[in-house]
Amino acid sequence: MPEFEILAILMLVGFFLLLMIGVPVALSLATVGFTFGALGFGTSLFNLLPARLFGIATGYQWLAIPLFIFMGVMLEKSRLADDLLDVLGHLAGRLRGGMAIGIVLFGVLMGAMTGIVGATVITLGLLTLPTLIKRGYDKSVACGVICASGTLGQIIPPSLILILLADIMQLSVGTLFAAAVGPGVLLALVYIVYLLVMGWLKPDSMPPISQDERDSVTRPELWMRFLKVVIPPVLLVVAVLGSIVGGIAAPTEAASMGALGAIIVTIVSRRFSWNVLRTVVRDTTKITAMMMFILMCAQVFALAFRGLHGEYLIVDMFAWLPGGVNTAVWFMLFLIFVLGFFVEWIEISYIAVPLFLPILLAQGVDPIWLAMLITATLQSSFLTPPFGWALFYLKGAAPPEITTKDIYKGVVPFIAMQGVTVALLFFFPKIATWLPKAIGW
Repeated sequence: MPEFEILAILMLVGFFLLLMIGVPVALSLATVGFTFGALGFGTSLFNLLPARLFGIATGYQWLAIPLFIFMGVMLEKSRLADDLLDVLGHLAGRLRGGMAIGIVLFGVLMGAMTGIVGATVITLGLLTLPTLIKRGYDKSVACGVICASGTLGQIIPPSLILILLADIMQLSVGTLFAAAVGPGVLLALVYIVYLLVMGWLKPDSMPPISQDERDSVTRPELWMRFLKVVIPPVLLVVAVLGSIVGGIAAPTEAASMGALGAIIVTIVSRRFSWNVLRTVVRDTTKITAMMMFILMCAQVFALAFRGLHGEYLIVDMFAWLPGGVNTAVWFMLFLIFVLGFFVEWIEISYIAVPLFLPILLAQGVDPIWLAMLITATLQSSFLTPPFGWALFYLKGAAPPEITTKDIYKGVVPFIAMQGVTVALLFFFPKIATWLPKAIGW
């Protein structure tokens, strides 16, 4: 094997070793990139790095990220989620598993409004987990539905995953937003069907809300609260996403509308204050800085890996696979799923996807369909132990009687449901491609 390819293999091994001993991901990427790039080429390879970093820092498309983050954090800090969750819970609470279904619907709305997994999972954990246990829900079921619903924002636009994949795959953000509508709704429906079936098979694990509690709020009062609490943020999301998907506004322009709209919604709900604004700006800066730092460090890794002919290793690996292009797609998805146990979605997006993408596109794979398969698979990284972030968030917000075992046991069926969704997307590509084609993207 040529010397460069040996260095490329050692580079991957070194990266995972640094991760395993606890070195932050961004520093691991930069360290192995600089080290093995220098071993292979000296310092000459990194003459290309300033131009790459300048391209990242000045990329117009990246402005959408802090604006969408600002929109989500503002809506989360305004505590609109508290009222929204209460209304949805009462509307769905008559069914066995109705409260759990209400949590899934809440996850859909919060995903479209914020897209921030931590905010949604912590909100659900604090507000609903004690109530679900008090109402007789099985602990693992309650933990599983909260974690799974909190991650829906990673596939429902405006998802940060979609924005990053649009850059990596050189696709329009609007196209991916339109393509993600079908898979996002499908995943939520798969969760709801699973909960309905489990409510029928194991009614004691998901009892309905008691009659006395349902009678405490009249239906007219409930619907008035629904109009007041649900409609304004939903209209904001429809306006933002509709303007992108409809081609009226670019993603950055729509994101700025969303940020301003989130402030207006918060003011109308009388939850706005300068302290809230200060907190939102600080949190937005932290999240954006973390993402951009990882992105820049990933450029060091990518430059060194490609300079060491690492892409040829990937080509050879795909050549060994039997079964043609379908096997290659499943192999990539399986590798992304396994990486999700140990690595965050941002690193997977900027390390694994660029390695496989040219080969699959050369074989005629539809990039929009492939992007949706990747997004649906990446979402599982938030639920898979030991490093699933949704598990950590819920454990931090859960009452003392909830154990780590309850949380891990609870997410297993929902990871399986995500696998079902990926399979449906694979065998029925039109779930992802019909809307972009229908609107002419």
